[in-house]
Amino acid sequence: MNLAGKFIVIDGPDGSGKGTQIERLAAWIRSQGVDCTITNDPGGTPISDRIRSVLLRADLLKTMDPNCEALLFMASRAQLVAEVVRPALAADRAVVCGRFISATCAYQVAAGFPREKVLELGKLAVADTWPDLTIIIDVPPEVGFARMGRTPQKAARHGADGQALMFDDVRMDDMEARPLEFHRRVRALFAELPDVYPKPVVTIDGTPSPDEVFSRIQAELARVLS
Repeated sequence: MNLAGKFIVIDGPDGSGKGTQIERLAAWIRSQGVDCTITNDPGGTPISDRIRSVLLRADLLKTMDPNCEALLFMASRAQLVAEVVRPALAADRAVVCGRFISATCAYQVAAGFPREKVLELGKLAVADTWPDLTIIIDVPPEVGFARMGRTPQKAARHGADGQALMFDDVRMDDMEARPLEFHRRVRALFAELPDVYPKPVVTIDGTPSPDEVFSRIQAELARVLS
């Protein structure tokens, strides 16, 4: 299996263990003699990081239009692809990214934004630079929140719509503003991605040990990208 020039995304619900698996995957790719770039979405460039900082502003999210939010995410991705992803792939480096358009297809669609619009905007933002493989690490929301030491609310608070509160560095009280039903919907939408995404998506059970999860990731990479 040659991973040079491959674009791989790891995504999934909050608390699924994405960060651990991203680091392990990048280290393993490098052990195979392939240079690897790690990046995150949104962010990853000076411009994208500024957009990210706007999306992290809870005071702005209370009045941000969903269309504005979606366009900001896609603007961040457009810059990330142009500045980081495409040059790395052109140099035969692998790229491992935490979250991508797949996240908007789950979080913002769960908040009511049409999925077909997400995919349309994604094609405008990144053209043909879609991941060669997107790996969804799946865990029930109760498991994810237990891992993070958080408890989702039974009902939403004002300003708890959209995608932006998915960030790992979001304030805890904002994260907890999401109702449990919302997180269940996010999980269900991630599960639908293999049928609607323009490039391959696989779902991996994230509840076993990190070693078991990583073994499954390796197996899916061999199956899809060989």
